[in-house]
Amino acid sequence: MTTKLKQHLYSLLFLLLASALSNAQDKYIYKDPSQPIDARVKDLVTRLTIEEKVSLLGYQSKSVPRLGIPAYNWWNEALHGVARAGEATIFPQAIGMGATFNDSLLKQVSTVISTEARAKYNLAIAQNRHLQYMGLTFWTPNINIFRDPRWGRGQETYGEDPYLTAAMGTAFVKGLQGNDPHYLKASATAKHFAVHSGPEATRDYFDAVVDEKDLRETYLYAFHALVTDGKVESVMSAYNSVNGTPNSINKYLLTDILRKEWGFKGHVVTDCGALDDVYLTHKSLPGPVETAAAAIKAGVDLDCSSILQNDAIKAVHQGLLTEKEIDEALSTLFRTEFRLGFYDDPALVPYHRYGADSVHNAGHVALARKAAQQSMVLLKNDNNTLPFKKSNISSLMVIGPNAAAFDPMVANYHGTSDKVVNFVEGITAAVGPGTRVEYDQGCDYKDTTHFGGTWAAGNTDVTIAVIGLSPVLEGEAGDAFLSETGGDKKDLSLPKSEIAFMKALRKSVRHKPIIAVVTSGSDVDIDAIAPYADAIILAWYPGEQGGNALADLIFGDVSPSGHLPVTFYKAISNVPDYKNYSMKGRTYRYYNGLVQYPFGFGLSYASFEYVMQGEFKTKYKLTDTISAKIQVKNTGKMNGDEVVQAYIEYPNVERMPVKELKSFKRVPVPIGGMLSLNIKIPVKELQKWDMENHRWKVYPGNYKLILGNNSKDEKLDRVFRVND
Repeated sequence: MTTKLKQHLYSLLFLLLASALSNAQDKYIYKDPSQPIDARVKDLVTRLTIEEKVSLLGYQSKSVPRLGIPAYNWWNEALHGVARAGEATIFPQAIGMGATFNDSLLKQVSTVISTEARAKYNLAIAQNRHLQYMGLTFWTPNINIFRDPRWGRGQETYGEDPYLTAAMGTAFVKGLQGNDPHYLKASATAKHFAVHSGPEATRDYFDAVVDEKDLRETYLYAFHALVTDGKVESVMSAYNSVNGTPNSINKYLLTDILRKEWGFKGHVVTDCGALDDVYLTHKSLPGPVETAAAAIKAGVDLDCSSILQNDAIKAVHQGLLTEKEIDEALSTLFRTEFRLGFYDDPALVPYHRYGADSVHNAGHVALARKAAQQSMVLLKNDNNTLPFKKSNISSLMVIGPNAAAFDPMVANYHGTSDKVVNFVEGITAAVGPGTRVEYDQGCDYKDTTHFGGTWAAGNTDVTIAVIGLSPVLEGEAGDAFLSETGGDKKDLSLPKSEIAFMKALRKSVRHKPIIAVVTSGSDVDIDAIAPYADAIILAWYPGEQGGNALADLIFGDVSPSGHLPVTFYKAISNVPDYKNYSMKGRTYRYYNGLVQYPFGFGLSYASFEYVMQGEFKTKYKLTDTISAKIQVKNTGKMNGDEVVQAYIEYPNVERMPVKELKSFKRVPVPIGGMLSLNIKIPVKELQKWDMENHRWKVYPGNYKLILGNNSKDEKLDRVFRVND
């Protein structure tokens, strides 16, 4: 080999080595999608200065251009549709979705929500817009237990029952986060952790005093399910304290239970301003520096304020916090961002092609209508007044303060749409131009003497009166600005003006049918207006297709099938003090007095019979599963969905629930048809918290399985025994 050739080869080798070295330097591990996420996270964290690290710990996360880290706003909402971000499909409020008792439907709904979220994110990023509410980290669902009907935010939950809340919440999370093995479609957040359900006026400083039994069996049950079964990516800490410690610095909850006991791997975010509350309202710590240190040490990773960004470095300098602890918090946030595909070629992310045609399309609107249909609860139907036959009706009056209003359709945490169909529009479209339809507001929320349209209603065949509450009367503190108690209700009463209006309407209409449609996110006093209506439908806050869905029910295109996810008490005096977080005397699980309507109640145009099939095993141990095969027969005159509910009665042991929902199944059954299903309940689901030994325990003894379509209904029952 000649010298010249050797020199050429050496030069070529050098160039190849240099190129390889250069590529190795440019190819950071965190930019390599083939690397494990933990390795990518570790690599990225080590490249940041401490100042850069803390700049990423707030919801308004700063950009780090030198490493390609974009600015990002973590605060996004999607309670029942992508919220506060322009056009999006608006589904029924969460309490209405709870009333469907249909977790598979809710998963379809949240799948649509995440599709629209990805599309809106893609459209925004394509224009280099990094906006609040246009991101992919959603602070939903709200899985707090609706323990007291006064709570204004109870409408955001799936009701008062831990099992129903867990099932619905898990379904929502799975639909929102998607099923791709590498990438999250969106990130869900279980909130508000923990023991949080009012009062709204004192939420920034009240102390929820609760013993270990109620904590475990009621307040943490759904959170545990969403972490272990739903694999929820995020958990939000609540404003309040639990047993003297603010949630956002509560190591027992955020680290000992959430991470160590349950194995939570995602990130913890504070509710907005909750860290400020630690020292300003709870007065648990001297100031923001101590609070920043305590929050991170307790398990908080992301701050929905600016405490961590402003004061975490000061805490390090004062020896209250270490940089390693900051690294651990930041690592959980990066892990979520990597799972969302923020640092990868968009072509690798299966959701990158979603665009404008994936937002608010015909399929999504149809699903909103179906959800609204299944959410509405028929509470009264004297003499089978409903459904109406369109050909028998020549004129209608649709009347009432909520008949044409926007707010009672969309509730809170909502998107916008040019296709919201209110109740007047839905009824008018259903009967067509050949039927005379009139509308009048009828009354407002205050005036008890002046009413409109009552005379005209007397001149029509049918009157549909839409009354009830609205999100300005009940809701979150600050949003429900007409609430007299900071967002909450002070009692169960409907506005006095509406009760007086219904009396006046009945007097004018006399013997013609009046259908009362009640909008609400909570338990209200239906008895006050029941004497003046032939049929009553609870519509909740039904979303953009509420008007069409109501028409579908009223004219018999669909049989009502919603069921109450909360107890409707006779009076607020039946409920313990609002500030008392003990479950004694609360919800159908611990209250056995008279009610307006029991938990799980809902009428149908169809009727159903249950028959037990085969042998029922009567002895079980902890590792077994209770199984009951039943046949549901439609004995009515219309196709309908039955919601089979399975309750357990426990042995006579202190502080056992009166009964408890442990399975449910919505089944469509045609006229004269029969459908078989198998109810299965793992015996471990019957465990209760042993206060003496601080662990779960199945108490030996006799139990009863009860099958029916509400918590007071007993179509079938079987006694069985659980042994040690």
